[in-house]
Amino acid sequence: MGRTVYIWGEAERFGNYRRAVEKAGGQAVFGWRAEGQGAVWDALLLPGGGDLEPWRYGQENTASQGLEPERDRAELRLLEEFVSAGKPILGICRGLQVINVFFGGSLEQDIPDHSTVNGADRYHSVWTDSSPLLPLFGKRILVNSAHHQAVSRAGAGLRVIQRSGDGVAEALCHGYLPVWAVQWHPERLDPPAAGERLFRAFLSLGR
Repeated sequence: MGRTVYIWGEAERFGNYRRAVEKAGGQAVFGWRAEGQGAVWDALLLPGGGDLEPWRYGQENTASQGLEPERDRAELRLLEEFVSAGKPILGICRGLQVINVFFGGSLEQDIPDHSTVNGADRYHSVWTDSSPLLPLFGKRILVNSAHHQAVSRAGAGLRVIQRSGDGVAEALCHGYLPVWAVQWHPERLDPPAAGERLFRAFLSLGR
């Protein structure tokens, strides 16, 4: 059995993530508990979804939508536990934003040209610096985009390691913790090879 990856929520909602984890050799585990999970499972995955409550990064709500307060509380608690345990964490889209806010960063509540178009992902190029992602993707890669919020100020210990042509942060990593995050969606990237490389690398963190 591969490494266990905990995802807060129900399997039916996050089927793409389960399939991506399993294809990379891991085992996705779903549940509604936050407390005590960092001691049980090998890694944490924070998937895409609605926006965080803006008060969590010191702002009034000017453009945030699809708020999920219960999920905010649960995922921030899970981050406390998995960070304390030194276990691998991967954030995707909303998950990147949760990680950034957890480490004290802030968000832009609405940006142009990165959301879906008629319900389909938007594709654009991103550029990667000398980071853990560089061996996986090279300097430039085409990724899918489905978000309207972005990092404004990076949280403590986090470094922006990938940007789009208009300067939006597309990936973060922590300076010494096994914490990675991407603003795009590797679980449904087409063609899928780059997404698969990311999940396999995530599952090997800390080994």
